[in-house]
Amino acid sequence: MNRFLVGLRDLFNLHTDKERDAKTIESIEKNVSFKGANAWILAFAILIASIGLNINSTAVVIGAMLISPLMGPIMGAGLSLGINDFELFKRSLINLLFTTVISLITSTLYFVITPIDAAQSELLARTFPTIYDVLIAFLGGLAGIVAATRMEKGNAIPGVAIATALMPPLCTAGYGLATSQWLFFLGAFYLYLINCVFICLATLLIVKYLKFRKKEYVDEEQGRKVRRIISIIVTVMLIPSIYLAYTLVIENRYRENAAKYLEETFEENDHPILYKKINYRSDPKTIEVAVLNKVYTPEEIQANEKRMLKYGLKGTKLVMRQSDDTAFDANAFKASILQEFLKRDKTEPLSAQEQALLKVAPAAVANLYPTNNIASEANALFSEVKHLSIADHINFGADSTMKPDTLTVVTVGIDKQMPKKQQVQLEAWLQKRIQHKCVVWFRLEQ
Repeated sequence: MNRFLVGLRDLFNLHTDKERDAKTIESIEKNVSFKGANAWILAFAILIASIGLNINSTAVVIGAMLISPLMGPIMGAGLSLGINDFELFKRSLINLLFTTVISLITSTLYFVITPIDAAQSELLARTFPTIYDVLIAFLGGLAGIVAATRMEKGNAIPGVAIATALMPPLCTAGYGLATSQWLFFLGAFYLYLINCVFICLATLLIVKYLKFRKKEYVDEEQGRKVRRIISIIVTVMLIPSIYLAYTLVIENRYRENAAKYLEETFEENDHPILYKKINYRSDPKTIEVAVLNKVYTPEEIQANEKRMLKYGLKGTKLVMRQSDDTAFDANAFKASILQEFLKRDKTEPLSAQEQALLKVAPAAVANLYPTNNIASEANALFSEVKHLSIADHINFGADSTMKPDTLTVVTVGIDKQMPKKQQVQLEAWLQKRIQHKCVVWFRLEQ
C-alpha cells in the first residue's frame, strides 16, 4: 500500500521537471508587456475573432484564440501576487487594461462597419456566464501555470488559450457597444472579467504551492507594506469570486430544474415546446413557454404553476405564450421559428425538438387558423371556389435593420374567372374567417 501511495505521489509530483524559478519568472514577465509585435498580433487576433463571430465560424474563432497574447498580463498578475512583486503587479494590470481597451475599440469599430449585424449563435454563447465558465477559467489557469513552470513547455498553453476563451467575450462586448445592446456588452464583459480573475487565482495558487522565492526588500518596512497591500488585493479578489461561484451554482441548479419541469410538464405530455425563455434575473422570476397543439385555460396555467414547487421553482411565474396573448407578437415569433430551421446546419441530424416540430407541423398549421370545413364553406358562398390552401411565408425587408415577419398567403383554386367585386368579398370573408390578415391569390384551373 505504501509503495502504491509513493508511486501515486511521484506520478503527480509538480516538482519533477520543474524549471528554475528565475527562468519561469523571466519568461512570464516577458509576455506581460504589449508593444511592437505583441500589440499588432493582439489587433489582428481581435479582428479575426470578430469576423469569426460575425460569420458564425467556430474554426476562425479558435484560430484567433490560438494567436491571442492576452494570457500574458493575467498570468503576470497572478505570479506577482504569489511572489510579493508589487511593481510587476502594477505593470501587469496596466498592460491588461491597455489590451482590454484596444480589444474593445478594435472589435467595436469592426462591428460598426460590418454589413452583417445579426447576432449569430457564436456571439450569443458569450453573453451569459455560467458556473462552467468559472470552472473552465480556473482549470485552464491551473493548466497554464503548470505548463509555464515546466522545462518542456509542451502544447498546453495554446490549449489553455482556446479553453478559457478570453478573446470571444471581448469581441462580443464590442458588438454590444457597436449595436447599443447594453445587455450583450455587460454579459460578455462580465464573462471576460470572470476568466481573468479565475486564471489569476489559479496562477497564484500554483505559485504558492511550488514555493516560488518571494521578492526581498532592503527596507523591511516597505516589505511589510507591500505584503499587506498584496494580502488586501488577494482578499478583495477571493471573496467576490467565492460569492460569484456560489451564485452561479444556485442559478445553474435553478435552470436545470426549470428545464426538467418544462420537459416533464409539456414535452412528455405530447405538447412539443416551440419557444421557452427562463428569466432568472427578473422580479419575480418567470418561465415563458409556447407549445404546439394546445391552448391552456387560466385554470390549467395556474395548476401548472403550482407544479413548479415540486421542482424547487418557488416564486416563479409561468407565462404561457399562446394565440390569445395580446402582448405576444405571433408573426415575429413564427418567423423566428422558421428562421431557426433555415439557419440550422443541414449536415447535422435533427434534434429531438426539431423532429417533434416536423411530426406535428401539419397539425400545428391547422391549429394556427380555424380552418375546419373552410373550403366547403367558401364553395357554398362562392361556387367558383374548388379548393384553397393556407401557408405562412417569411417576409424579409430590403433594409437589413427590419425584423423578418411572416406573411399569410391563401391560394384559392377557382374553375372560372370571378368578378372583381366577388374577389374582394371573398378576401374580406377569408380574413374574418381565419381571424388573420392575409394575401389572397386566385389561381384559375381549367
